[in-house]
Amino acid sequence: MSRTSYLAKNIGLLTISQFGTKLLSFFLLPLYTSILTTADYGTFDLFSTTVSLLIPVLTLGISSGVLRYAMEKECDKAEVFSYGLKYFFTSSLIVLVLVILNYLFGFNEIIKHQSLLVFLLFLSTNLNGIVSSFTRGLENIKAIAIAGVFCTLVTALLNIVFLIPLHMGLTGYLLAHILGSFFQISFLFFATRLWKYISFKKGSSDLKKNMLSYSKPLVANDISWWVNNVSDRYIVTWLCGISENGIYSVGYKIPSVLAMLQNIFAQAWTLSAIKDFGSEDSARYFSKMYALYNFAMTAVCSVLIITTRFFARLLYAKDFFEAWKYVPFLLISVVFGALAGYVGAIFGAAKDTKVFAYSSVAGAVVNIVLNIALVWRFGVIGAAIATAVSYCVIWVLRMVRVRNYVALKINTLRDVVCYAVLVVQAVLLLRFMDSYFLYIAEFGLLVLIVLMNFSVLKMLYKKSIKKISRKQDLVSAEDEK
Repeated sequence: MSRTSYLAKNIGLLTISQFGTKLLSFFLLPLYTSILTTADYGTFDLFSTTVSLLIPVLTLGISSGVLRYAMEKECDKAEVFSYGLKYFFTSSLIVLVLVILNYLFGFNEIIKHQSLLVFLLFLSTNLNGIVSSFTRGLENIKAIAIAGVFCTLVTALLNIVFLIPLHMGLTGYLLAHILGSFFQISFLFFATRLWKYISFKKGSSDLKKNMLSYSKPLVANDISWWVNNVSDRYIVTWLCGISENGIYSVGYKIPSVLAMLQNIFAQAWTLSAIKDFGSEDSARYFSKMYALYNFAMTAVCSVLIITTRFFARLLYAKDFFEAWKYVPFLLISVVFGALAGYVGAIFGAAKDTKVFAYSSVAGAVVNIVLNIALVWRFGVIGAAIATAVSYCVIWVLRMVRVRNYVALKINTLRDVVCYAVLVVQAVLLLRFMDSYFLYIAEFGLLVLIVLMNFSVLKMLYKKSIKKISRKQDLVSAEDEK
């Protein structure tokens, strides 16, 4: 299978999985925002973001090592998976102790009232990450795709049951996500026969050392990425209140469409980057894929900025409608995060995870400083702007460093102008009410992005024609036989 076909196959399978899951979650948003209060939504958001911070810290980022070394042909797969499970059990025990201490002494009253569910949320999210990473490392993308669809269906159905007839509120919303995650773990366990990879023997110390050497720098990266993703919500809660954080977190739902595309590509691209790194024409291939990916992200971002208010009216109920204001700059942050992630896959393939750390730490520092300054001065909208700027910083730092491994050929001037166009679109949407003038201007800017990427579209067209011609030649050859 050619590398393009390999990438396309993985993207196709992950698209089936994630498009269906995100689409269902997207259209159930009116249900959630009509039943849950802004405080409920803000509380759930804080629980999930806190768990996402604890996992890489307490497991030393082992899930990344599990993925990378499961793809190494010479590594014992059972040892790789078993090391991941050992760190899962150790981290779970630590969290259990912390939750019990918090329940007894009440350090955090919000967590105290949901102690068991917070612990189960940590368990399910942590184990799901390790199992999913290992399954991807085995290149069983089909199982990942199917599991993702079923997980979302189960979560959605349980949410409907828990929120409507049972009126369980925040507790039901938490429980539905926990059970959905455990369902995904169970499916992957049996679909991939993971019991074959569980070993209680003492494994190779060299493998453990190599996995930790790879994973440890990613802890700083994960923490910093977490800061870029969610520290704004803590600062919004601190300066503006839990209800404002609930509204702000809902603002992420429209950008989640773009994040879905980024996540699909990122998962598939990570596998391809590892396979193709070091090949003779890797620089040419990586450059072409970057150009296509960059155009796709900026074009979809532009479309979503234009349609922000439409989707907000459709999806955001009651007090949540105000969240539309935060969407444009959150969309732009997804674009820069996606491009930084693309380059990051190259560093992962080269096993240089230290560059993840310093670039992400720099972005996190910028994020915190700007968040405090801009939220204090401009309110919640400042958090969205700070997030976009911090991701831009990470992207710039990684683009400078990637030259040490791959000489990416990109049209920097064209790309920067396209990013500036996105910012102009965001400002126009925030400054003007709905009118023909506004949307004519917005659509004109979208056309400008497309025209500036004409060479990319031309390259894609030629590649498609060649592929069609090749298939026709094969069919003709078969007919002659």
